[in-house]
Amino acid sequence: MATTQFSAEERAAMKERAKELKEAQTVQEDLAAVLDKIAGMGDVDRGIATRFHEIALEVAPQLAVRLWYGSPAYYQDGKLLFFFQDRGKFKTRYATLGFSDRAALDEGSMWATSYAVSALTPEVEQEFRELVRRALG
Repeated sequence: MATTQFSAEERAAMKERAKELKEAQTVQEDLAAVLDKIAGMGDVDRGIATRFHEIALEVAPQLAVRLWYGSPAYYQDGKLLFFFQDRGKFKTRYATLGFSDRAALDEGSMWATSYAVSALTPEVEQEFRELVRRALG
């Protein structure tokens, strides 16, 4: 019988989320926490996350910004809309741009809710913009 065990990274993410939920913060403190998290990422992901953050707020300045399981996340009306997870978080070979079920990305009976991001290009930036616009509904 196989047992389910969480990795050290998964346990750390759960602890980060519990801490986030306990600590009520101001909008400025939430933003500072996100910017600190981005600043602590590896070089490639820091560049991608910084640009994604800028694009998200350019397209949708009304979004709230705060951490979600230790990753930069963007909220609409108090509900998670999307997040950016750096590759170092779970030691993957790419960063992840993920969307919650609130994101209006529906296309037929099946659609993507997360995207692997390995590099920042003008095409990736444009895709970021389009995904944020679509997610808003």
